[in-house]
Amino acid sequence: MDLIYSFDPAKLDFAKIHAWLTGTYWSPGITRERVEKGFHASTVVIGCYTMDGTQIGVARCLSDTTRFAYFADVFVADGWRGHGIARSMVERIIAHPELAGVENQYLFTQDAHGVYERIGFGQYLHPERLMHRCKTD
Repeated sequence: MDLIYSFDPAKLDFAKIHAWLTGTYWSPGITRERVEKGFHASTVVIGCYTMDGTQIGVARCLSDTTRFAYFADVFVADGWRGHGIARSMVERIIAHPELAGVENQYLFTQDAHGVYERIGFGQYLHPERLMHRCKTD
């Protein structure tokens, strides 16, 4: 399967990305403005495209480029799942020069553990240390 992976943020189709993310379990109803703001503030973004330029996947990473990297909004369009695209996008981000030396990499997933376990992700070793704060409206 011939696909194009690009780190060029100018190629991102934000109308499509917003439509995808607004329907996910992790960001239901998110506004397009917040989607774009989050992507523009990310350290590295990647898109996956068919040979005709149609975007079929996206992922982003926020990082201090030394100690931590947090992967977010890894998404592959229906019909393209199961072909290793999400895993390939995350692998490419991990290898990106900005992130290649990062010590700790994190992501959250509800249903794709097997995808990421194949590239070295596992259960957090000390879940009792992990805390979460959620802004309530």
